[in-house]
This record gives sequence, structure tokens and C-alpha cells, in this order.
Amino acid sequence: MLEPEELGQRKSDLAATLRTLRKEAGLTGQSLALKCAMSQSKISKIETGRLLPSVVDVERILRAVNAPQDLVAEVVALARMANTEFQDVRSLLRKGLEKRQHELASLEAAAREVRFFLPAMITALIATPEYIRASLSHSPADTSKAVAKKLERQAVLYDESKTFNFIIVESAIRWAILPPALMALQIDRLVSLSHLPNIQVGVIPLGVHSPRGPMNTFTVYDNRLATAETFNGAIVMRDPRDVTFYRELFSQFASLALFEDDARAQLTQWAALFRH
Repeated sequence: MLEPEELGQRKSDLAATLRTLRKEAGLTGQSLALKCAMSQSKISKIETGRLLPSVVDVERILRAVNAPQDLVAEVVALARMANTEFQDVRSLLRKGLEKRQHELASLEAAAREVRFFLPAMITALIATPEYIRASLSHSPADTSKAVAKKLERQAVLYDESKTFNFIIVESAIRWAILPPALMALQIDRLVSLSHLPNIQVGVIPLGVHSPRGPMNTFTVYDNRLATAETFNGAIVMRDPRDVTFYRELFSQFASLALFEDDARAQLTQWAALFRH
């Protein structure tokens, strides 16, 4: 994971580089703001490191100062790194798994619409207590606080000012990390949650034709942030183009899914398989 000082250094380097390029171009903050169709206060915040610019913002500034092409590629790469963070599992274990749950709770509290694509496992937000405990059973750390925080996070599902969209692949629903009877109860919970007015549960049965494979779990928070999970951590992306990519990818998978009564019927069938 990027430690705070490392991430801060990238932001500082980006701010200093943009400030230097503006001065070398002979532009004031106000004149640069006009050329970029931004406010002067935004330019000031970017140059002092108080505001992290998106890659699109950086490209607009670079065009405005007529930066050399070789330098453009270098600065854009720096902007992408500043807008992307890798959170590795080892760092999370060092700091405590519950800290990650506080971060997720903050993201969910701030978002109006959250999209989850789940090809491998059920996310804790819609999991039973037994499923959550089983999903953490491999961890060498004390997980009791993390389990409690995961369950506490679920209260946000009942906030009808927010919308939650879940696309779940059959492989995630039927991956048996619990005994059959408890797996059936987990599926029952998905059926129950699908009746809430602000929750949409879509399921993709195996065998549905799709030219794109379900590479990894990802989550999109409004239009401002996307996360992609791997075995050893999570990538956090703030660049609007990355977020747009994942929103469009979510829509592609959603077009393959069953919803409403069709989804509930399929889930009930899978639960019955576990019960028998």
C-alpha cells in the first residue's frame, strides 16, 4: 500500500510540477484559469497541493501551458499515479482489519449510488454473520472487531436515500464456504434484500454467453471512485476515466443478469440445491 507520506509525495510532486510549468509559460494563476475554463481558486488549490487534480484536469493545464510532448507523458503518468492507490493485505493486517471497515463505511455513507460486481464471493454488506466469519477464517489476525464492524455497516442498506446495485455471478453465490444449510440461509438473505426498494440484486447464471470474462470483484461509488480487488489487496482509482470505465463495465454485466422475480426464482432454486 502507498503509505500516506508516499501518496503525499506524489501529490506534492504533481503540484510543484504544474506550478513550475505555469510560471515558465509566463502565465498568472488567473490567466491559466481562463485558458483552462477553471476557477482561479481551483488552480491555486491544485498548485498548493490542497486539491488533487484529475488526469483530465492535468491534461487541460498541460495544453494551456504548451508543455513539451515528452514532458506531457511524464506528468500525465504522475497524475495517474497520484489518482491511484494500492492497498495491500499486509498493510491492512498491520493496521487492523477493522480500520478498513471504517474506511468502507465512510465511502458508503458519502455515496448516493453504489454498484458491486461480485464474481467470486458475496460482499460483507449483504452477507450473514456466519458467512462473514467464514470469509475471514483464513486470517491470522483477530477478526472479531472486523466482523462486528462489517455487520454494523449493513445498517446503511436501509437508508432509502441511497441506491445499491449488486450483480452477482452464480459462482459467487454457490461457492460453499459454509455447510449447505448455512449457504441456503445466505441465499435466502439475498432474496430478502432484493425486496427492499433501494436495492437491486441481479444474478448471472453460469453458461450465459459473454465475450468478457469476470476478471475480478469491483465496486463503484457514484461517479467519483472505483475499487478493484485482487488476492493481495485492492486498487483504488479516482481518475474519472477509470470510474467511467468501471461504470460502463458494470452496465455490460448487468445486461446479462436476471432481476426481480426471475432473479428470486433462480436464487430460490440454488438455495434448494443446498438444502437437498
